[in-house]
Parts: sequence; C-alpha cells; structure tokens
Amino acid sequence: MRFNFPRLKVIDSRFIEAVPLANCVLLLLVFFLLTWSYSAQTQAGIRINLPKAVTSETFGARSAVITITREKVLYLGSDAVSPQELVSRIEALPKKDSILIKADKGTSLDRVVEVWDICREAGIRQVNIATTQAR
Repeated sequence: MRFNFPRLKVIDSRFIEAVPLANCVLLLLVFFLLTWSYSAQTQAGIRINLPKAVTSETFGARSAVITITREKVLYLGSDAVSPQELVSRIEALPKKDSILIKADKGTSLDRVVEVWDICREAGIRQVNIATTQAR
C-alpha cells in the first residue's frame, strides 16, 4: 500500500541546507568569541592575588605590565627579570606613557616602591597599581 503525501517533498541530497549551516557557524562563532575574550583577560603562568580597593577605577590601554609575585619575583609581561634588567627593559620600551604594576597582596611595600622608583627613573609618566574591586 502506497500513501501519497503531497506536502512532503524529497530533498535532493546534493544540496546543503543553508539555514542549519548558518546556525551552526554562528553558534561556533559566539562560542569562540566568548572563549577568546575570557582567555585574553587572564595572564598565563603568573598567579597573584591582587589587593582589594573600594575606590578602584578601570584602566584603559597600557604599554606594559610589571607583575610582582609573593616570592618577590619580577615579571615584565611574561618574562622573569631582575631589578637591574628591569631598568634596561623599561628604557627600551617604545611607548613610555604609562605602566601597570600588578603586585600580590602578600608582597612587601618595599618591593612595590622599588619597582615604582625604577619606573619613574626610566621616564614613565604614569605608574598605576592593579587592584580588584571590593564589594
């Protein structure tokens, strides 16, 4: 017995449906964009706990980031540097407008002030310290 359904059509398997393909591509695009923005905000390999501040502000573009760990190790970007090497690397930076210091909350104030002085002597106009927003 053969039934006749006039509304059902045989789909030619040579053609790819455009709407489901576009949905898959858009979902993949959204997934990768969200994943990329999250991974771009974290700095791999250097784990620090930033101090909390009520009056912290967002800081826009920056030319370099200096990270100070709890063990008093200095990083310029993702490279470990000594204080003497930090001076020469800061002076070699192409843009000397501002710099951001990310210091672990267990770091002594002496180390932060030492790095601050190195930046000011190298000609950095604006030195900022990173904090997290206190709730």
